[in-house]
Amino acid sequence: MLTGSTILLTGGTGSFGSKFVPMTLEKYNPRRIIIYSRDEMKQWEMAKTYGDDPRVRFFIGDVRDRNRLYRALDGVDYVVHAAATKIVPTAEYNPFECVKTNINGAMNVIDACIDKGVKRCVALSTDKASSPVNLYGATKLASDKLFVSGNSYSGADKCRFSVVRYGNVMGSRGSVIPFFMSLDDGAEVPITDPRMTRFMITLEQGVELVWHAMEDMVGGEIYVRKIPSMVITDIAKAVLPDRAQTTIGIRPGEKLHEQMIGEEDADHTYEYADHFKIIPAIHNWSKDPIRIKDGKKVPEGFNYSSDNNAEWMSPDELAAWVDANREKIGKF
Repeated sequence: MLTGSTILLTGGTGSFGSKFVPMTLEKYNPRRIIIYSRDEMKQWEMAKTYGDDPRVRFFIGDVRDRNRLYRALDGVDYVVHAAATKIVPTAEYNPFECVKTNINGAMNVIDACIDKGVKRCVALSTDKASSPVNLYGATKLASDKLFVSGNSYSGADKCRFSVVRYGNVMGSRGSVIPFFMSLDDGAEVPITDPRMTRFMITLEQGVELVWHAMEDMVGGEIYVRKIPSMVITDIAKAVLPDRAQTTIGIRPGEKLHEQMIGEEDADHTYEYADHFKIIPAIHNWSKDPIRIKDGKKVPEGFNYSSDNNAEWMSPDELAAWVDANREKIGKF
């Protein structure tokens, strides 16, 4: 599907874009990937990676700017929407700015995709959008709802919208692994709460989920990849095995456990070999066999949370991943 196509990636200089672009160039050889973002320095640094590759183009712009989006989407076949204000404390202290990017920006992307004849759009979501307790999660839940309903706005045979949802990416900028690695020699490892659990996903897995959504979607689906969990104390042990740990308390807006599918969604969630799919109840889409395909309905009361996960990553497994990726950690 993506072979020979033109793809636009909003927020394209972020962690996801750093992996999506090279993987997609190698696997699909698209005609063009357009990096749409507002940080000229990040674009300049990223451009040096691709040299004169005619398949990679850069477009300065903000998802808040509807007119700029319309210009950028000329001739675009597919859109991946990764732009967001996503640091929890930043969103709490700058709520108006968070809403402008995560909600107003989502509306602009949806309108522009419909009006410019884009075929399919996949939006990146987060575990924090499931039963949100902070502003970032609340805005991403609103964004998810907007993209699901975008299929109603676009009408038949026009742009299709879906969402992929996953947790914090292992080793990405601002995540806990590079934070632990940055601690001074001999410093104790600060642990918010020793009971805390987190999902563990790699950037490669996130990109593959987007590819799958592009191929599989009919419109309105939320895709959730099956990934392992870890207890925060085991993450610290894997990264700094010989350090003492000290408990500092949960930060404002932080959850004890991550959740990607809430009990309220169980009635229209289906399970597949390596992922789940939440199919919206509107328009009876959750009963649509074309959307369900070979999915198996999850049990009543089901929820997918990092503390009740069936799959767990051991400290040794994470330590091996850290050793293999040490030079990349914190740089994407």
